[in-house]
Amino acid sequence: MSQLRPAVFAVALTLAIATPAQAAAAPAITVKNGRTQPVFSYADAVREHVYVESTVDSDLDGNLDKVRVDIIRPKESGPRLRVPVIIDESPYYDNSGRGNEGERKVYDAAGNVTKFPLFYDNYFVPRGYAVLNVDMLGTTRSEGCPDIGGKADVLGGKAVIDWLNGRAKAFKPDGTPAVADWTTGKSAMIGKSYDGTLANAVAATGVKGLETIVPISAISSWYKYQRSNGVVYNYDYASWLANYVDTDPEDKCRPVRDKMDAEDGDDTGDYNGFWAERDYIKGLLGDVSKVRASVFVIHTVNDLNVKPDNFSTWWKALADRNVPRKIWVGQTQHVDPFDFEGRRDLWVDTLHRWFDRWLHGVRNGITNEPRADVEIGPAQWITQRDWPAPYALKASLRPSADGSLGLRPAARNSTATFTDVAMSETDMVAEVGQPHPGRVAFTTGELPLSLRLSGTPTADLRVKLDKPASNLTALLVDFGDDTRVDWRRGQGITTLTEEDCHGESTADDDACYRKVVTNVATRPLEIVARGWIDVRNRDSLSQGTPLPPGTYGTVKWLTLPQDYTFKKGHRIGLVVAGTDSTYTSETGTGANVTVDLARSSVTVPFVLGTPLPDVPKDTSRFRGPEKLDLPEPEPGFHFF
Repeated sequence: MSQLRPAVFAVALTLAIATPAQAAAAPAITVKNGRTQPVFSYADAVREHVYVESTVDSDLDGNLDKVRVDIIRPKESGPRLRVPVIIDESPYYDNSGRGNEGERKVYDAAGNVTKFPLFYDNYFVPRGYAVLNVDMLGTTRSEGCPDIGGKADVLGGKAVIDWLNGRAKAFKPDGTPAVADWTTGKSAMIGKSYDGTLANAVAATGVKGLETIVPISAISSWYKYQRSNGVVYNYDYASWLANYVDTDPEDKCRPVRDKMDAEDGDDTGDYNGFWAERDYIKGLLGDVSKVRASVFVIHTVNDLNVKPDNFSTWWKALADRNVPRKIWVGQTQHVDPFDFEGRRDLWVDTLHRWFDRWLHGVRNGITNEPRADVEIGPAQWITQRDWPAPYALKASLRPSADGSLGLRPAARNSTATFTDVAMSETDMVAEVGQPHPGRVAFTTGELPLSLRLSGTPTADLRVKLDKPASNLTALLVDFGDDTRVDWRRGQGITTLTEEDCHGESTADDDACYRKVVTNVATRPLEIVARGWIDVRNRDSLSQGTPLPPGTYGTVKWLTLPQDYTFKKGHRIGLVVAGTDSTYTSETGTGANVTVDLARSSVTVPFVLGTPLPDVPKDTSRFRGPEKLDLPEPEPGFHFF
């Protein structure tokens, strides 16, 4: 027995030493109240970067392009503690920056990022996530050339998901292989505008490992971003944007840009193979039928940059496929939900719960809650079962020769005429009770009750031309003094000096951002819904067909979607005109347009009984002009 005592003592000593060490071991993922908890140190997080090999050679240099991936993850993450990944892939990290404050990446001497834009890293890394800021191919520190929604854009991001799941190669800065042995492979993609567009695009490939996406003000079809039924918003825009985001010398990617200009079909405005490659609902590289990820959509109905038909058509396609989904619909312009007044805390918590559900598997009930949050007035929100409001009823409003708009058809053979000239929207809606050669206008009487539009109106016109072609514009207008979101000014928000913080900070990367308030203005009218079409594309987006002069033809198309309440005592107006110079670079054709009023209408999905808290009338801090003329959107509305 005495010979065993030294051995027993040694074992006891080993246990005594080991127990405190084990007690101080790295923290594990901790969940409380349905949310992962901040148990990992942000200051001590691993900051590194790798280069993922894609499957494309977009700059035609004979080598596959490599995607620069900047990584921040918990120090404890590794083979024994694998964490999921949140990805923001962007072309904007070294030009316009990200977020309302235009943050850019900041690097240390070793080339690692010390400041990651936005709050995602500050908030989610302590809660057991890795955050990846990915430079889109052709931008910042990635190789290749940007091709604006095409093959390189899509497959570069897909390669990152593949690398996280062991299906693609990556290299450290010294050229040695990089293995993602610290991740579960479960990933999310998030981002506003182009960043969210990349999330839509990669999800449409059906790549395994992408569990959820959060596209904010994102494109689902680049045709819809630069076209409306044959009407061209901006000429040679894709090549312009490619040059804007490119970090290479001017000449390196010039052949790629020249190819875009040759293929974009600006001369006709038709949908062709160029746009099919850049269509994520039903395109050449992927489509909605392949989407494996859940989708949390955020968009605003007054976003005249990434116009809201990009979210409404994507949302409907997802619904038709029964994809797990959630949506927030706001009323500002091109604004991130982090900057929706009064909802920043709710946004961060909702996003947290969404990521916890799909990446950590936390059963927190978020998928059992109302699917849609909808802004119905300045900073006034409701929740509902879905969007658009599932209980909306469609009403057809019909124009008459006396300028009225009602439920009954006009008298047979009654017509109205105008000439297709380029007009601003301000001119189109001015003095609607007076004749104007460039437009016709119709209004209802004062509404006996409030009517909420929720969804997408349909313009249905029977017209004849004296020339083979004309553009048509349909505007649905609310006439009545009211205080509304002033989305034209500052995208609809004013940035304050006061900050609040979400997540942990370091001296190099703080988690604090300036608060915002919603801009409002009291005006006598508001253009609610807009729709444009080239008459030649009335039957097909891919094949324009002239309307024989002197012959009537039916032109039916969807306007942009909206969610808006026409209040009791206001009047609803319909304005029909030619070329809308506010949103297109095209010039009018000069065609004389005759509208058969008896066979023309606009169909609107209306909801009754939506609660509408009064907007305070003391809005002097944010008051806009009260004159009839509407200000045009601020310069640069086409940037994103």
